[in-house]
Amino acid sequence: MKIGFAGTGRMGAAMAERLLAHGHEVVVWNRTAAKTRPLAEAGAQIAATPAEVSTRSELIMTILTDADAIQATYSGARGLLEGAVTGKLFVEMSTVRPEVERQLAQAVNAKGAFMIDCPVGGTVGPARDGKLLGLAGGDALHVARARPVLDQLCRRVDHCGPIGAGASMKLAINLPLSVYWQALGEALVLCQSLGLDPAKLIEIFSETSGGPNVLKTRGPALIGALSGVAPHPVTFDIDSIRKDLRTMLEEGQALGRELPLSARSLECYDKASGNGLGPADAVMMTVAFAQRSAKRT
Repeated sequence: MKIGFAGTGRMGAAMAERLLAHGHEVVVWNRTAAKTRPLAEAGAQIAATPAEVSTRSELIMTILTDADAIQATYSGARGLLEGAVTGKLFVEMSTVRPEVERQLAQAVNAKGAFMIDCPVGGTVGPARDGKLLGLAGGDALHVARARPVLDQLCRRVDHCGPIGAGASMKLAINLPLSVYWQALGEALVLCQSLGLDPAKLIEIFSETSGGPNVLKTRGPALIGALSGVAPHPVTFDIDSIRKDLRTMLEEGQALGRELPLSARSLECYDKASGNGLGPADAVMMTVAFAQRSAKRT
């Protein structure tokens, strides 16, 4: 299949690589053109504009930073919707508020095209291995149309409801994880005086009822960070979590609901970013808090 991909950051690039490995013709575009070079070396075709991506593709996938990036990529000069899109399907995978996806779907439909939102759970490793969690929103027929490609990227794809439902679920599943990195740092404060080996410490946490799945996948990176070796490459950085937490709080406000734990966590993440940790891997949130507390003690 001819697949267009707009947005080749860490996750987008990993997914595009996966699609190339499955024999698809992939046309890519990114605002920072340099980020498309590794994909070109892997066999992707590089488009000069988003409109070129949509014109040359049968199915178009996007994973972009925020609502402003979506607006610019879809509706800006030479945006995706200026291409030949009639009858084509867009799969929008960004982590944004559901209202953003609903408004975008209206713009897509006005051009005679179709759209589902399908943000994914997982980081770069699962993206390369086809083990993401797909959270789809949209018409069942359109979800079914996208499923053969989504099944190559995801270990499971759940149809969560109409347009925007995927976005709602993505914010929901990211919330406990975002809070967890801060909570684990606070937990380590209570036991760091024991002097346990980091590997032993994380093994114990991962075996408890409060140990999430992420300790199984990111445990080695966390152990390394506790031993003084910062994770490389970064899979999901602290500034990205800050963006997600802000989005969660905005959605909570729109729903008339308070998210006090998320609000307090965002304050902690903002402080970490202000101390220079914004580009650092999420596990450094845990380590930095525990170490900072130890120094104060």
